[in-house]
Amino acid sequence: MSDQPRLRILLVGASGVLGQAVDAALSPRHEVIRAGSKTGALQIDIADPASILRGFEAAGPLDAVCCTAGTTNFPALAKVMPRPLADSAYGLGLTNKLMGQVNLALAARATLRDGGSITLISGILADHPIPGGSGAAMVNGALESFVRAAACELPRGLRLNLVSPTVFAESMDSYGAFFRGYPPVPVAAAALAYCRSVEGIGTGQVFKVGY
Repeated sequence: MSDQPRLRILLVGASGVLGQAVDAALSPRHEVIRAGSKTGALQIDIADPASILRGFEAAGPLDAVCCTAGTTNFPALAKVMPRPLADSAYGLGLTNKLMGQVNLALAARATLRDGGSITLISGILADHPIPGGSGAAMVNGALESFVRAAACELPRGLRLNLVSPTVFAESMDSYGAFFRGYPPVPVAAAALAYCRSVEGIGTGQVFKVGY
């Protein structure tokens, strides 16, 4: 088997818990360009399409894009009222984690070298709801459906996958109260799913980690 080629990978959300683990997993073999909304070699705010386009222009030729960024709210359903998107309690997740990653994938489509890959992030709440998690579940489910469908239409041999982890062991101090009875996984396990997406051959896949 031939050696894995050295790839140029844009990692969006590189400073977060998951981003650092993905960086550690990929950087020994590849060139990782770290990006974040406020930190990193490049500043990319996924909620701002213009920021995404500027980031790709600054990054130069790429073989892969990995996203570990995305924010949602967790409102109790009883407090969610009918509102326009800009005023909705669901608005943050829909504009940031959902459309932010969709726009990132669409921009990558025009930028990546032939055969390149895009890896997005969702999470366990698409399958296993928690109180206050209806917005996050909606976003995660929409991302999974987008990836499965959009992968079928990508040109030039481009691939699109998604990583869907359960709660991380490293985040239990902050989020453990919301995930009683959910076995946590080390964040390094989710990072391996990114390696599988970037260095493998699959497309339209949802890589579930820990459930």
